[in-house]
Amino acid sequence: MARPAGIGSLLDIAIDERVGAPLFHQLYAQLRQAILSGRLRRGEKLPASRTLAQELGISRNTVLGAFEQLLSEGYLVMRGGSGTYVAGDLPDLRPEQARAESAVAPPPELARRSAILLAGQRTRVPPARSTLAPCFAPGFIDSSDFPYPLWSRLLAKSWRQPSRAIVDGGDPGGYPPLRQAIADYLRQARGIDCAPDDVLIVSGIRQAVDLTCRLLLDSGDKVWVERPGFPGIGAAIAASGGSLVHVSVDEEGLDVAEGLRRAPKARLACVAPSHQYPLGVVMSLQRRLSLLAWARAAKAWVLEDDYDSEFRYAGRPLAALRSLDGDGRVIYVGTLSKLLFPSLRIGYLVAPRALAAAFRSARAVVDDQPAMATQPALAEFFTSGHLAAHVRRMRQTYARRQQLLLQAAERHFGGKIVLSPDAAGLHLVGRLADPALRRQGDAKVAEKIAAAGVTVSPLSAYDVGEAGKRDGLMFGYAAVPDGKFQPGARAIAAALGL
Repeated sequence: MARPAGIGSLLDIAIDERVGAPLFHQLYAQLRQAILSGRLRRGEKLPASRTLAQELGISRNTVLGAFEQLLSEGYLVMRGGSGTYVAGDLPDLRPEQARAESAVAPPPELARRSAILLAGQRTRVPPARSTLAPCFAPGFIDSSDFPYPLWSRLLAKSWRQPSRAIVDGGDPGGYPPLRQAIADYLRQARGIDCAPDDVLIVSGIRQAVDLTCRLLLDSGDKVWVERPGFPGIGAAIAASGGSLVHVSVDEEGLDVAEGLRRAPKARLACVAPSHQYPLGVVMSLQRRLSLLAWARAAKAWVLEDDYDSEFRYAGRPLAALRSLDGDGRVIYVGTLSKLLFPSLRIGYLVAPRALAAAFRSARAVVDDQPAMATQPALAEFFTSGHLAAHVRRMRQTYARRQQLLLQAAERHFGGKIVLSPDAAGLHLVGRLADPALRRQGDAKVAEKIAAAGVTVSPLSAYDVGEAGKRDGLMFGYAAVPDGKFQPGARAIAAALGL
């Protein structure tokens, strides 16, 4: 086995006998500069003198001479029995330099449209995971019950003697067996008739939106987006040059008639018909048919975001909009990160048959191919039945936690914040029934709750404009431990004087 390269190789130290300076001084000067520039950080361990001498092709005495000089000047320290380390208090690092180290660099000159991306991030309400005691922020799942030992075995199995297809990759659509498994799953679970070649592996909904916009939109094309809705989708569309048309969502889902009045010739509509985010409403059959009729007549496209359809706790699973599409106008997007664990970062896009080749080509240009490391294990996770078993377990967990949240709210909120059960999803929206709370506004109410150490999200953060904004509080429950619901609701009630 080849000897591992050490720090001498990493720092690219160049010792040249033809240079007039002594070798120990060359090494001293380069190590000193590496320390002062931060390439060697405070407290970092240096290799043994013998090892460094071998790497650089010089004598050990030369290395010892450089080390001794650095030790005498305070750049290095010796720790008995442990080795030689960069000192924590560096002599040439003046107070001005120390302040500069921690100062925030001035912002670069960004493109004007970058403001759209940055605003999309600011409007999100990401909770600090460390506050999960308790934390009711939406959008989080419980990954603690994922079968990690099984997952580890599947990963090891696929990489113990990997095939060339796994090592080389090369298919911009993703690992073919995984695409086949997803196609089979969607046919059985969502009533979607698609072929593996229609499936494209992506990193998540935003990459799917970005690819769709690059392929189907010209600059200035109008796009219907839900109001309120997930800010990341709107930011991705706007950053790609699309013109956002915010269409209201009511108890039947996206108001198609409003979209027709405001932008009848829009090029794309982005909807979450099975469980709208953040309101949780389901698009009615009449609205679905109207949306498809508009897309057919306008030669427009519909992007269906089916982000959490697996987590349905009552009634029959709802058919996907794509299953009603007889004209090939619907682009269907789903995610596996909310099913398994967030850092998986794998989702899928199902393209209409006529667009499948174009989507693969666009993906090859933009991103070459999706990362292959986890795809073989994920394919077996599907086909061996482990995915279905995991989803069943998590449905039971999340259904129980929704009930715990409802019980805690009923006990502590005194009817002033009203939560209603939902047949699906990972969060509930609390209506501000108390006039005093409504006058404060949901953002101010959420701030008061945060001051008490509890995280909730104001519904208005997912809306646009000022007139007619929805208000309320979003209570995520999926990632909240069972024992935290009562203390969390009690702390909210105390913070608001309920």
